Amino acid sequence: MDSKKEPFEEAALLFKLIGDKTRLKMLAILYRDECCVCELVDIFQMSQPSVSQHLKKLKLAGVVSERRSGQWIYYRINDEYPAYSQLVSIIEKLPDMQPVLAELMASGKRVCCD
Repeated sequence: MDSKKEPFEEAALLFKLIGDKTRLKMLAILYRDECCVCELVDIFQMSQPSVSQHLKKLKLAGVVSERRSGQWIYYRINDEYPAYSQLVSIIEKLPDMQPVLAELMASGKRVCCD
């Protein structure tokens, strides 16, 4: 019976994380491309500490991973996350966030960290 407990715990954790609309939207964006905190600050019009707190929760759960480039950290969905396929199936049912990234690029803010 214990073998059935872990998948439910994993699903419950995922649902808790994506139950917040900001984190869900962040994941939809990170599904399209990796982003640094400053790009997410611009997209969400939130403070850097607020964005970082959401990313911290996602990272601690293993849902997102990071890549360092100099002093900047870029986040993306962790394709090794145990419930990755479930997460992707949910994200794919949401509106496509590529236009948000395209708008960021058009405004010259897509790579604001370099």
